Amino acid sequence: MVMEIRLGDVVRLKKRHPCGGYEWQVVRLGADIGIRCLQCQRRVLLERSTFERRVKAFVSRGE
Repeated sequence: MVMEIRLGDVVRLKKRHPCGGYEWQVVRLGADIGIRCLQCQRRVLLERSTFERRVKAFVSRGE
């Protein structure tokens, strides 16, 4: 089953970013998911399957 992901979603990942942040905002959708760390503003591109495995919870939903 495919996870429903929207632009603007804020997600908490299982592992923290080296800067110490756990929360990321979805900024790009497609075969790859673009996310931005809300603490240091670093942008990362992950494959959809990898992203779905790493998501722990949705903090807030986008439009």
